[in-house]
Amino acid sequence: MSSVVKMGAAYADLNLFLGGEWVGAGDRQCEQVMNPATEEAIGNLPHATTADLDLALRKAEQGFAAWRAVNPDERSRILKKAADLLYERKEDIARIATIESGKPLAQTRIEVMMSGHIFEWYGEEGRRAYGRVLQQGGPGTRMYVVKEPVGPVAAFAPWNFPLGNPARKLGAALGAGCSCILKPAEETPASALEVARCLQDAGVPDGVFSVVFGVPAEVSAYLLASPVIRKMSFTGSVPVGKSLMKLSADNMIRTTMELGGHAPVLVFDDVDLDSVLDQSVTAKFRNAGQVCVSPTRFFVHEAHYQKFVQGFSERVKQLTVGNGLDENNAMGPLIHARRLEAVEAFVDEAVAQGARVQTGGRRLDGPGYFYAPTVLSDVPTTARIMNEEPFGPVAIINPFSDYDAVIREANRLPYGLAAFAFTNSARRCKLVGQQLEAGMVGVNTYAISVPASPFGGIKHSGHGSEEGIEGLDDHLITKFISEA
Repeated sequence: MSSVVKMGAAYADLNLFLGGEWVGAGDRQCEQVMNPATEEAIGNLPHATTADLDLALRKAEQGFAAWRAVNPDERSRILKKAADLLYERKEDIARIATIESGKPLAQTRIEVMMSGHIFEWYGEEGRRAYGRVLQQGGPGTRMYVVKEPVGPVAAFAPWNFPLGNPARKLGAALGAGCSCILKPAEETPASALEVARCLQDAGVPDGVFSVVFGVPAEVSAYLLASPVIRKMSFTGSVPVGKSLMKLSADNMIRTTMELGGHAPVLVFDDVDLDSVLDQSVTAKFRNAGQVCVSPTRFFVHEAHYQKFVQGFSERVKQLTVGNGLDENNAMGPLIHARRLEAVEAFVDEAVAQGARVQTGGRRLDGPGYFYAPTVLSDVPTTARIMNEEPFGPVAIINPFSDYDAVIREANRLPYGLAAFAFTNSARRCKLVGQQLEAGMVGVNTYAISVPASPFGGIKHSGHGSEEGIEGLDDHLITKFISEA
């Protein structure tokens, strides 16, 4: 592991943002925010009280009435101004995201740009929430369909994309004309607050959105019990997603659920092996594998299997691991000690069942939650890591020989978020696109997310979409009006 880099500039002041007002800790309960690369406390994050949440709910109700009445062109202008501010502040915001999430600066810079693109896209698409006119029933009658914002949104975002996830939640809600109460992850609060600051500085009126923190189960239960909330958007684990769906059911709250995955990768015998290897290692170890669409279960045709394992392992051994503030590092730490322990348990259990460690398979010395980039081969199907999302820097590589059998294995799990395949056969490209059970399929690419495309899964990986026209539509109701 490379040497630790000094943090440098100040981290950030941590506050609540309640409908336009920045609120400090005061006598509120706080929790420490840790730098995962150094295990140092870097800030104290205030938790919202019930009075704070009540204020956020009142502001959301009032803000919705005002924001929905704003001309879509004006809403678009504000969102695009927020994007411009993100671009202008890219270096400072990227540094904050790296300090609290651990991911390398090169990746947080990309995430800042991605967040700006999301605001730009929703700003434009919000102007196109069109309805339609139906064939009239007779003289003097009119029948038509309109799209209207669903209402105040409660949104819950995780830590792995501390800028991109808040941008998705806020961009969709505000682009549709909704108000929003966002609860980002307590591990990465400053990043979300910087996104909020750009929106406020761009001119989003007071009351339209709030950012709150606290004990996740308590905050979510309180917000979802309120009749004010009409829509809930969640990104996170399957068990938590199921719990939030149950809470939402009591008030018939519409839900968008972007849950866990365990993405298979099918590598056939007709590929350019070096090209696939280069793409695969980069995609697998992005953000130390803490990505819901991270490629994890590699199924490689037996004709290439040994070369693939060797080439993959050689590339992984060259990855530099350390503090993300060091521009030379390709991979940072895991987010906290619990994730480190979870990944270690997955690997140890797989090895006990007969998996072979090609490289890695251990914690790294020194401060920080670092785990070596790991390659496992010949992993039994019964191993936990073959059935549960590892969410860490571990690649699983197994051979296959039969097409139908590998499709069955790829689809075996209840997850269905992302899947990938590499082949130079035009017919096979069509088949895998049709037969892989996932909300997003990458054929000869790992690039499956742009603002214009729907991002979401099927089966236990959730329902609904973020981004794309589908993400906007999930924040709109469809109303039919008949006039006589």
